Amino acid sequence: MEIEVIAAKRELQGTGASRRLRHAGKVPGIVYGGTAAPMQIELDHNALYHALRKEAFHASVLTLNVDGAKESVLLRDTQWHPYRQQVLHIDFQRIDKDHKIHVKVPLHFLNAETAPGVKLGGGKPHHIVNELDVQCFPGSLPEFIAVDMGKLEVGHSIHANDLKLPAGVELVAHLKAENPAVAAISAPKGGGAEEAPAAPAA
Repeated sequence: MEIEVIAAKRELQGTGASRRLRHAGKVPGIVYGGTAAPMQIELDHNALYHALRKEAFHASVLTLNVDGAKESVLLRDTQWHPYRQQVLHIDFQRIDKDHKIHVKVPLHFLNAETAPGVKLGGGKPHHIVNELDVQCFPGSLPEFIAVDMGKLEVGHSIHANDLKLPAGVELVAHLKAENPAVAAISAPKGGGAEEAPAAPAA
């Protein structure tokens, strides 16, 4: 799914200019990286705000259209107003289809309600992390990684290295080495599942 972001080159810079932009319903931003010089840009606030609410916007290669010139970018940072639903600034990074990128990809947890640890053991599913750092070429970037909890028993967990990653996608080195847990099913309160051994046959 291609997501296009419409922007314009920003000529005026500085705190005062940024404040005037925000009053006019615009968001100041920057695009950097690659061989081109960093470029100051401005975007429509409402369109950007609604785009940022979509998970895919945060973990996709975006097409940035600046005054008709298009390039591939990743969202790298957003600054928000401390208490208003207002985007204050946004950063994009240019990418090259021939170089690997490091991106945080969201996890989608599946089949927790049918897992034996929940259905039979009365346990509670836990999502320990909601995203993982991966590396891949831009064309292989997945919108999400599935975590199938369908076979988990009470007290068991799924670790990062257990996940089936899409072709061409791998965990970054430190995650491979640490192999953190990403999901688990905890025992019910009082540990009932653990305290009730099967009665011996009469």
